[in-house]
Amino acid sequence: MKISLCMIVRDEERTLEKCLSSVADLVDQIVIVDTGSIDKTKEIAQKFTQDIFDFKWIDDFSEARNFSFSKANMDYIMWLDADDVILPEDREKLLKLKKSFDPLADAFSMNYNCDFDKYGNPTVSVRRIRIVKRSKKFKWKGAVHEDLISALSVKLIDTDIVITHCQIHKQTNRNLKIYENRLLAGKKFSSQDCFHYARELHHNKMYEKAVKFYLKFLKNNKSSEENKIFVCFRLADCFYHLGNTEKEMKYTFKSFIYDIPRPEACCRLGYHLLQNKKLNQAVYWYNQAIACRVSSEWAIVNGASNTWLPHMQLGQCYFELGMYKLSYEHNKKVLTYLPDDENVKKNMRMLEGLLDIQDKS
Repeated sequence: MKISLCMIVRDEERTLEKCLSSVADLVDQIVIVDTGSIDKTKEIAQKFTQDIFDFKWIDDFSEARNFSFSKANMDYIMWLDADDVILPEDREKLLKLKKSFDPLADAFSMNYNCDFDKYGNPTVSVRRIRIVKRSKKFKWKGAVHEDLISALSVKLIDTDIVITHCQIHKQTNRNLKIYENRLLAGKKFSSQDCFHYARELHHNKMYEKAVKFYLKFLKNNKSSEENKIFVCFRLADCFYHLGNTEKEMKYTFKSFIYDIPRPEACCRLGYHLLQNKKLNQAVYWYNQAIACRVSSEWAIVNGASNTWLPHMQLGQCYFELGMYKLSYEHNKKVLTYLPDDENVKKNMRMLEGLLDIQDKS
């Protein structure tokens, strides 16, 4: 497999070298499209490639990415952002894929760990198409949070390769402004535009407006069930912040239409029941969060909800039920994910004291 790596960049002097160093020897061409850097981005890029092109920024990521794809010469095209890296174990997997891939495959997806806690545990993981066959004429669609689409029939392979996001830039409202400018210009929003715009509104705590566009998205029957599940969770979160418990629960349960209860839904139900002192019911749902295994490769995974969070909450539930041994065991489990959490350590010391008193009585 011969691969062109195509990237769009702007003012990435702090991240680009780390990114390219992790992948340069695994690809056969590197295309860098600069959208207006004023730092040393281009100088860094020149260490790895001479295929560096300028593109005037027009508030449209798809246009820039499609331009970068037009400069690819190899049979396959891969894309990364400047703050992505490929870790050593995934470099080996990518090398293996290059050497022994299915020649009938037209596209390859990879998991994307895009956010982490302070211990390095992924808190958000999504799957994205990362390598495509150039002859299948894949195009990017959408001004922001763009999607890679082909009008031709394609064979997609889901790989176990992971791309790791190493964001160091501060969050801005750039994407939100792009969407709002498009609305002001009278641009028609697709279902995916509504999906991504709602996420930007949600991130910026504009919950009522986010609800409006999430609901517009849900009306589209052609949307994937995974995205519908995700939107149900986001609607539930918006209504939680808006103080509307009835609708928060409505959209949590609505996600069950599309698949078995997911860990994020189970944790939300558990929290609602815990707050209302329905401890046994809360225990049930937190245990469901632990037991649940998401079957879809394309699920958007909230890492906390099926790792440390249900154990932490079960620790509280069992403590309030007077079941100190179980509370202790679940607090201990939390430390396998959050080894330096002082509150959990404090809980365990308290529980050790209570268990010691029980043993002596």
